[in-house]
Amino acid sequence: MAENITSRETDYSRWYLDIIKEAGLAENSVVRGCMVIKPHGYALWERMQRALDRMFKDTGHVNAYFPLFIPKRFMEKEAEHVEGFAKECALVTHTRLIENPDGGGLMIDPTAELEEPLVIRPTSETIIWETYRNWIQSYRDLPLKINQWANVVRWEMRTRLFLRTAEFLWQEGHTAHATREEAEEETHTILEVYRSFAEDWLAMPVLTGPKSDGQKFPGAEYTLCIEAMMQDKKALQAGTSHFLAQNFAKAAGVEFQTAEGKLDYAWATSWGVSTRLIGGLIMTHSDDNGLIMPPRVAPIHVVIVPIYRKDNEKTAVLEAANKLAAEIRDLPLREWLNYEPIIANVDDRDQLTPGYKFAEWEVKGVPIRVEIGPKDLKKEACVLSRRDRPGKENKEFGVPLSGAASRIGELLKQMQTDMFECAKKYREENSYEVDDWEEFKQRIDEEGGFIWAHWDGTQETEDRIAKETKATIRCIPFNREEEKGKCILTGEP
Repeated sequence: MAENITSRETDYSRWYLDIIKEAGLAENSVVRGCMVIKPHGYALWERMQRALDRMFKDTGHVNAYFPLFIPKRFMEKEAEHVEGFAKECALVTHTRLIENPDGGGLMIDPTAELEEPLVIRPTSETIIWETYRNWIQSYRDLPLKINQWANVVRWEMRTRLFLRTAEFLWQEGHTAHATREEAEEETHTILEVYRSFAEDWLAMPVLTGPKSDGQKFPGAEYTLCIEAMMQDKKALQAGTSHFLAQNFAKAAGVEFQTAEGKLDYAWATSWGVSTRLIGGLIMTHSDDNGLIMPPRVAPIHVVIVPIYRKDNEKTAVLEAANKLAAEIRDLPLREWLNYEPIIANVDDRDQLTPGYKFAEWEVKGVPIRVEIGPKDLKKEACVLSRRDRPGKENKEFGVPLSGAASRIGELLKQMQTDMFECAKKYREENSYEVDDWEEFKQRIDEEGGFIWAHWDGTQETEDRIAKETKATIRCIPFNREEEKGKCILTGEP
């Protein structure tokens, strides 16, 4: 409950983990660096997954599935790619366990070593492009626009639930095109899908633009990204879309006959978002009382808490609560919710007090809570509470039962908008234009936030800034006009 949650000001990292624990989203597994996603957390991921999946299909993509295991030689074909992922790869080298002849349980059978180790996928470009070689012979086979929902393994040394774990869930898109122009258009199309999902569904404002060369995806010509500001004033890379040019097609030998009868290599993109978005949602919106979820992705939208002390009050209160729940479920919100049902539950657990229920659903982040008791029934009214508003500001007293369902529909939509605007205002209040190196260092050390600064475009300068301040170039945003200036560190143009 809320009393078990560390405040953000006291210890932000501890607060984040407390939210996950108390809201019942996930927990650490017995396997180091891995997590168990609990039902409430997985229901949130499913809502997010289904909304994104529709957006992918609306832009012409289809789903498929590719193997978890990748032959090591595939990873070696694209030099920059293997260099970028080599230190994170987990390998399968043997296929069997046997009884240890010296006792002490099982041991690896030394005679069962694989001829070639298999990499457990950290990402699927290499094996997918080996597969595409069999699928693509002519320009008529293009474009190929495929997405897969899968798990990946990256052997991280330092892990945090949802944000960075050894195994995590994600989607990865891999497309092949006949021309550079088509592939670049695809890269930008997906970036817009990610921006729209982050802002319209997660209520998380993002900056969009390319990464610097030093931060791009290994094997890409360039990487586009969405970057969000968390409540600790740090950036979260929330999604990436990569223009791979012909690098992976050349590595896998994927050639096709063009409309002019010539041979050319296919042009590629890849892109992905992961369960890291759940971490981003938590850190963008939640407070010291628990999780706050945007209504469009919330697994439960409304909880009705019936209040009664005597058995002769129970029947009438529960009848009113269930009647209101049915009316809420009939609200015309299905399109707004990706054609998902609106979930309105009546918490009729007799063994728990209303106060306990209020606290539980507050921690779990349910957007709207309804209270109905005998006194409310006499007035033919109820009390509505919004999760995103503190104290008494979150309550609407004496809402007529006859119009409560409609009012709840209005509040859900208003809450979605208000949460986005609140997060956007926070980002703007903590973003600074800086042209002086000393001010740059001071703001990074004392205030954090997003800093807009000129950069000379060199890797050397980017590395020096990161070494001296731990600041990284998050992206070069599209929504800024190009202008001349002097580099924050070197003074070069």
